[in-house]
Amino acid sequence: MYLSDIYFGMQYLTGGVLLLRNKFFIILYRGKDFLPCQVAKFIVDREHELRQCQLNEEHARLRATETFFMAEEPLEKSSKVGTLHEFRDVQLKFGVVTKQNRQSELQLDAEREKLERELRTQEKRLFILQRKIEKAARELSKLNAAWAPTEKDADQEMLTQEERECFRKIGLKMHSSLVLGRRGVFDGVVEGLHQHWKHREVVKVITMQRNIAQIMYTANFLEAESGGALVSVDKLKEGHAIIIYRGKNYRRPSKLLAANLLTKREALHRSLLMQRIGSLKFFAYKRQSTISEIILNLAELQKSQENNQGRLQVR
Repeated sequence: MYLSDIYFGMQYLTGGVLLLRNKFFIILYRGKDFLPCQVAKFIVDREHELRQCQLNEEHARLRATETFFMAEEPLEKSSKVGTLHEFRDVQLKFGVVTKQNRQSELQLDAEREKLERELRTQEKRLFILQRKIEKAARELSKLNAAWAPTEKDADQEMLTQEERECFRKIGLKMHSSLVLGRRGVFDGVVEGLHQHWKHREVVKVITMQRNIAQIMYTANFLEAESGGALVSVDKLKEGHAIIIYRGKNYRRPSKLLAANLLTKREALHRSLLMQRIGSLKFFAYKRQSTISEIILNLAELQKSQENNQGRLQVR
């Protein structure tokens, strides 16, 4: 006898499912429908008793029918109202329509519940974003209140067109420059300007800003804070060059760090807050758009439910 015959024989005799076999062991699964012998016997006996009871009831009904209807003349045609035949006719006629309507109503209810849950989630997230925007705005307002720009000197030195062109060429040819990063203008930038003016008359400041209005504001702000004269603003490959002349009557200040400007750390924190507020406002706008779409979808879903109810009432 081959091993395969042994495997299939054990599977047939036990009624299980063969899961694994090799030369060492055999694994059989008894199955989900497995019942002990006593339980299976009890179920068979119970089914036999129920079948016997049904047969006894059927014999009793037939005897009662023979007792009350002994005449052989045909009976008059009776009404089908309230009978099993009428119930089956109604089921055949309207059962499919009712089932389809019930399924469509269940689908609409499930979709409405899903949209309402999504609406609550989006509103909660929008509320959190608004609170974060308010918190960042309060911190930014505190930093903005900690510094004040210097008023531009009314008695500023005037430059002729020839002088401006000369200083512009000198500034563009300079290799050393002062680069403005994301912090913008702070006390260290003004200190760097005075350090450059210690050995040169012209300083070149490179900014990475792209908006021309922001670039001109930065140039005028540097001119007012440093006390120099703005020569020109030129476009370069790496950004925009702001060239500032120190002036003929320049005197090096005793304190290079400006007391009215932010420090390097405060300027970085201010830049991060501005970036954070911008990104939070963008995500808040996205959330608001999503909420508007969900509200429109809920209105359309409510309208479709009302139309379905109207058709059912007409039927």
